[in-house]
Amino acid sequence: MAITLKSLQSPTKRPAIITLVGEGGMGKTSLAAMFPNPVFIRTEDGTKSIEGMDHVALFPVVKESSEIFEAFESLRTEEHNFKTLVIDSITQLDVLLQREIIASDPKAKSINQALGGYGAGYSALSAAHERIRRYAGFLNEEKGMNVVFIAHADSETVEPPDAEPYIRYTMRLHKKSVGHYSDNVDLVGFLKLKTYTTGGEGEKKRAGTTGERYLSCVPTPSHISKNRYGITDPIKFTLGENPLEQYITGV
Repeated sequence: MAITLKSLQSPTKRPAIITLVGEGGMGKTSLAAMFPNPVFIRTEDGTKSIEGMDHVALFPVVKESSEIFEAFESLRTEEHNFKTLVIDSITQLDVLLQREIIASDPKAKSINQALGGYGAGYSALSAAHERIRRYAGFLNEEKGMNVVFIAHADSETVEPPDAEPYIRYTMRLHKKSVGHYSDNVDLVGFLKLKTYTTGGEGEKKRAGTTGERYLSCVPTPSHISKNRYGITDPIKFTLGENPLEQYITGV
């Protein structure tokens, strides 16, 4: 189609593409299950917390990346009422993809050595993640499905050119792959506990928590997070409720 003034459109509400990040047990899978009519593509069996939720559908845990694309194709071509695709998790997906890349190179014993080394293995890994992200995007655009990527948290050292280095939480993926799930998405939410420290001056500080959980969607130096919805403060997260309900379609 030629790009002309007749092709101009007004902004409209569309299904969300979201990445949920957090440490184990924070409720990432439980939150994803609160999205409308979800179907899970699983690279790990982390659904113990949502047992008994009859509205949730689960593909078998995939053993090869080709099975993910088979699931994509079935959702694209077959009739269904699913409104949300959840990939749980992209962290374990990363492990699976690394294993396949290493196996494709008989000389390699690690991703660092794969495909001749010098970062070639990580570039191939990033390209594989980009393909996953692109196919999920097709379901978002063509089938009107929300997409939720689940990622486990890790820490990294950030070295900005105009400030001192600092440590922040990020996704447990190689840095070349993180951008596929952080840049071209509507929201990156970091699930965290409300914490406090105890101990007076000269005493060893100890961390404690109130048990309250929050979803942070605002850019901050302490962890990876962002949103395109105008959210300016952390949102309280209660298990069994979706704090993003007003921002997603299909509710």
